[in-house]
Amino acid sequence: MKTKFIFITGGVLSSLGKGLAAASIGTLLQSRGLRVTIQKLDPYINVDPGTMNPFQHGEVYVTEDGAETDLDLGHYERYLDVPMAQNNNYTSGSIYYEVINKERRGDYLGGTVQVIPHVTDEIKRCICGVARNQEHVALVEIGGTVGDIEGQPFLEAIRQLRYELGKENVLYLHLTLVPYIRAAGELKTKPTQHSVKELRSLGIQPDIVLCRSEVDMEESIKTKIAMFCNVDPDAVFSAVDVKNIYEVPWAFYNEGLDQKIAIMLKLPAKNPDLSKWRELLYAMDNLKHKVRIGIVGKYVDLKESYKSLHEALVHGGVANDAEVELVHINAEDLAEGNLQDHFRDVEGILIPGGFGTRGIEGKILASGYARENKIPFFGICLGMQCAVIEFARSILGLEGANSSEFDADTPHPVIYLMTEWYDMRNQCLQTRNSNSDKGGTMRLGAYPCRLKPGTKAQAAYGETDISERHRHRYEFNNAYAGKFEEAGMLLSGVSPDNSLVEIVELEDHPWFVACQFHPEFQSNPMRVHPLFRDFIRSVCEAS
Repeated sequence: MKTKFIFITGGVLSSLGKGLAAASIGTLLQSRGLRVTIQKLDPYINVDPGTMNPFQHGEVYVTEDGAETDLDLGHYERYLDVPMAQNNNYTSGSIYYEVINKERRGDYLGGTVQVIPHVTDEIKRCICGVARNQEHVALVEIGGTVGDIEGQPFLEAIRQLRYELGKENVLYLHLTLVPYIRAAGELKTKPTQHSVKELRSLGIQPDIVLCRSEVDMEESIKTKIAMFCNVDPDAVFSAVDVKNIYEVPWAFYNEGLDQKIAIMLKLPAKNPDLSKWRELLYAMDNLKHKVRIGIVGKYVDLKESYKSLHEALVHGGVANDAEVELVHINAEDLAEGNLQDHFRDVEGILIPGGFGTRGIEGKILASGYARENKIPFFGICLGMQCAVIEFARSILGLEGANSSEFDADTPHPVIYLMTEWYDMRNQCLQTRNSNSDKGGTMRLGAYPCRLKPGTKAQAAYGETDISERHRHRYEFNNAYAGKFEEAGMLLSGVSPDNSLVEIVELEDHPWFVACQFHPEFQSNPMRVHPLFRDFIRSVCEAS
């Protein structure tokens, strides 16, 4: 079967949920027995989001092969349970970077390099390359909003692909907004009409219009949209707000969206098996307990900065029949005298990853508070490093202990940059641009880890050899390993060659575990990550 392509565009405004829509449609098609993959094309000029401020872009999601990608790839993996890779996310920057490299090599034989055909040809090559495993369906989400100047080359490329691949192999789905004007008590279709008009002016006639709205749409509204947007009356679907993002596939199924797609693309006629999703939604609607987790971070004003983390905590809650309430605590607000005020009502403390010195001392204080008060604690990436620094200062008595990232002159660099390790293993670094100053010294992607038997980490995983995804530069300094273990901080997970510390935990604590990697990237609602499961379990047992 030849791969079918579904191109998903968005109109009116951003943040309508194209990523969730793509992941949900992919889930429905996958439940029909089809092999599905998804790709995100972002119009911004950055080569990847790796150096972008989380306040602007949200979370940077990391794939197995070390690509730093858009957070929508997290939705794709969580819904489909299919690993994404570098070729599942391209940006304008990465496309132009490749085109310029080809021009410098002389690949264009001295020709004038232009947006059409050279840039659009490169986009088409990337799109067609995503179906590397001969998937039945490839969904391609175009970032941004129709009308953005940055997105025009992508739209032109997908316009051309319909003619090159055949109408029976390409479907255009346009996600748009139908706002509800509360004062008038009615839905307005004009923004959708203008959005589709803009898309049609670029040569693309949507086959399906998916309408995001706050309230249910009457058939008369759908009929009006169909008429003015030149689509079939049964090709207009509503995407009404839901209380839980995992309800979206079920909502689309009830609308008949997957059936319409199957008819239009001549996909095998098979009813989807959504039994696991029904069980998940039932479980989430009938949770018996409630726990409050304090997340001590510095990007707390934009919740999208910790998207995968939030979802992994929800997954851990479901696995323990518990609703997880997230309490975001700004690390910069923490001081010696106010810790109890901030943590009085939380039953577990989590410190996530991050970069830079801002808020570091607050995170170190939070780690110490959890250690001293026996509060279940989970440190991730920078969170582990803060726990190590706090233990070195408070328990080992190493005055001025720090990471060389935050204090280049620290007398005790318990966290430091292992330049020798990176020099020896430079060929293993997974970066799209190997010349990148920011990416070239990072440990990115999946690395193996060996767990020590009898530890909390090993009990959680149920095995000794694991693989987890990383995104960091600085490492635990092995010169201090003996002192830490003698004082009760176990190095419970290390690299197979013992050169890198991956997990630390405390012996005399109900649950104090911190890891150098990002376990949230491997959690999904059907397969909860063991560390999040056991962290929430420890919180439930302590509360």
